Amino acid sequence: MLKVGIIGAGALGTAIAQSISKNLEKVYLYARRKEVVDDININCYNSDYYPNIKLNKNIICVGDLSFFHDADCLILTIPSSNLREIMNELKNIIKKDCILLSSIKGIEKSSSKTASEIIRESCKNPCAVLSGPNIAREIMLNLPVASTLAIDSNENEIIFRKIMESNEFKLQFTNDIVGTELCGVIKNILAISFGICEGLNVNDSAKFAILNKGFYETKKIIEKLGGNPSTIFNYCGFGDIVTASTLSVSRNHTLGVLYGQKIVIDEKATGVIFEGKNSIITIKSLCDNNNIKSIIVDFVYDVIINKFSPEKSFKELWDKLE
Repeated sequence: MLKVGIIGAGALGTAIAQSISKNLEKVYLYARRKEVVDDININCYNSDYYPNIKLNKNIICVGDLSFFHDADCLILTIPSSNLREIMNELKNIIKKDCILLSSIKGIEKSSSKTASEIIRESCKNPCAVLSGPNIAREIMLNLPVASTLAIDSNENEIIFRKIMESNEFKLQFTNDIVGTELCGVIKNILAISFGICEGLNVNDSAKFAILNKGFYETKKIIEKLGGNPSTIFNYCGFGDIVTASTLSVSRNHTLGVLYGQKIVIDEKATGVIFEGKNSIITIKSLCDNNNIKSIIVDFVYDVIINKFSPEKSFKELWDKLE
């Protein structure tokens, strides 16, 4: 019997727990806050995210990472900013053959490292990456979804099919971990760019031309940074880029809209994490250091980081568009 845990009881972590609980005898969900642990174990609800959806009874919430000392697989659904701290604890707890699956679509600001790089830096455990056009609430409701799963060993494909795959949850496998992760990081930037255009009331023809340009530039960045450029045509690429860029459920799309309307929110006060804000700083640096020209990255950097006028920045972007 496989022992599977999920680190992070947020919207996505809880949704994945609900989804895979159909395939497993028990699923263990880690939450830091005792009130969340009690809510799930006593009431079968995660009231913070899904107050009206009852969790399956075989989902068990735990508040101590040491519980995963004998886990066969751990799925990481935490923000990228918390990953190194969690890995510093987990590396001394988990067994050597425990598979770590990252669903983190962010990049560490201080080191420019992706989630899999931080995991590999922390331990020698097998590592995989899950990325796709996956809306947490739709997974929670057991609606049809599809995702790309990048693995470093084909032997692990059987295990992940057993844990995650169902008629509703389709998996597409690849060995391109670099390209899969970069798609997940850069799509946050494209979502912000599309949101800025919406906030400015840019016409649809121009918005989608810019999205198309961003898609092309993402392919170029992936290739330059060591990934397979064809990965962008997987669910982690085209599907996730369109989802994050055009749907209002996307936090980064919303962030772009607000900046396009010159509304700056207090992220610390709200507790909302926008992965794209850190991503743009890092990707801009990587592009500059690797002689990669991206007018979409420059546009988002100017509006979000330099706080330049969104109207003026859009005009400059449009003038550069070929």
